[in-house]
Amino acid sequence: MALWTVYGDGRRVTAGEVVAPDERLSWPLTVGFGLQHVVAMFGATVLVPATTGFPVTTTLLFSGAGTLLFLVITRNRVPSYLGSSFAFISPLVAARQEGLPAQLGGVLATGVLLVFVGVAVKALGVRLLESLMPPVVTGAVVMLIGLNLAPSAVDNFEKQPLIAMITLAVILLCGVLGRGLLSRASVLVGVLVGWLLAAVSGGLDPDRLDAVQAAAWLGMPQFTGPELRPSVVLTVLPVVIVLVAENVGHVKAVASVTGRDLDGSVGDALIANGLSTALAGFGGGSGTTTYAENIGVMTATKVYSTAAYVVAGVIAVLLSFSPKFGALLNTMPTGVLGGATLLLYGLIALVGVRIWLATRVDLLNPVNLMVAAAALVAGVGNLTVSIGDVALGGIAWGSLLIVIGHPLLRTLHASRNT
Repeated sequence: MALWTVYGDGRRVTAGEVVAPDERLSWPLTVGFGLQHVVAMFGATVLVPATTGFPVTTTLLFSGAGTLLFLVITRNRVPSYLGSSFAFISPLVAARQEGLPAQLGGVLATGVLLVFVGVAVKALGVRLLESLMPPVVTGAVVMLIGLNLAPSAVDNFEKQPLIAMITLAVILLCGVLGRGLLSRASVLVGVLVGWLLAAVSGGLDPDRLDAVQAAAWLGMPQFTGPELRPSVVLTVLPVVIVLVAENVGHVKAVASVTGRDLDGSVGDALIANGLSTALAGFGGGSGTTTYAENIGVMTATKVYSTAAYVVAGVIAVLLSFSPKFGALLNTMPTGVLGGATLLLYGLIALVGVRIWLATRVDLLNPVNLMVAAAALVAGVGNLTVSIGDVALGGIAWGSLLIVIGHPLLRTLHASRNT
């Protein structure tokens, strides 16, 4: 039995009609739509390893492989691309001095925990998440992860202010004034413009340029094994809350644009993303998440075919086998990273604000107000306190405060009022 049936004549989409996930157009057109998905995911997917110090080609490999795995586990029902999650940037940069193996241990542990969450959701239903992680908790964790590394973005911005300012300006103009794919690919366009400016003004690192010349066109990605260190694992684990929120939200968004009930696929999506992230952590790549950028492409084109995502996943895997391509991406200037992350870190934080607004979190409630306030300052101020030999930073302490403190104080508050 074929995975996809051909829509119509395979060459055109009738006005007002859509190409369903289990349908496809002709293969040349499907490849074209797959390339469009690659463009949509590319800027964000490569920016995460460029910022955290992970090998770019390895991250691309596990991004493409993770997407293919996701489509298999969700049984071809949820058209989505799994790219690098921005939520990992802050904890991974905070743990950078511990070395790549320790960072990968955090990614691996996060992926495994997400698999367990997916299994629980599949067995008990989506409402389990709502009871364990109410919006006040998820919103606060997303905010503190986004803002924890704000000083790093500012520091990078100040090292090459002109390049950073132009990069940021292009991203803002494309994102606000651009239409269609230009708006969706605003980060990629801004990074490319900043990169070219750095190239003509001597802002690229000469040693990294030499590495591009020396790199082979074809070769294996760099594989690195993980090392589990409690301090790093506890710093990265709160990302699970962000991944759960992103996956659930994106599955519901896909259900909305495709007109299908996908609530039964939420558990599968979480399991698939968890396995993809664990696989990346086991081999040397950054953690993954479903991408809103690609959902936007589907919304604009009305082509929801999972075949296009298979093409995108295969292209990402193929690109990962070019060391020269990886070395070229590694020439990303500090100013470009500063301009892009100044915006991106803020966007992550505002996702948390949006969660609070959309769910009408009551900040007059003393439990919500006081616990969230303490957690946010711990995260933004990067509160670092050691327990024995294990040093925990702001993300870990802030997340622990809200995840443990909120249900505890909510229970005490409720018992006092009964």
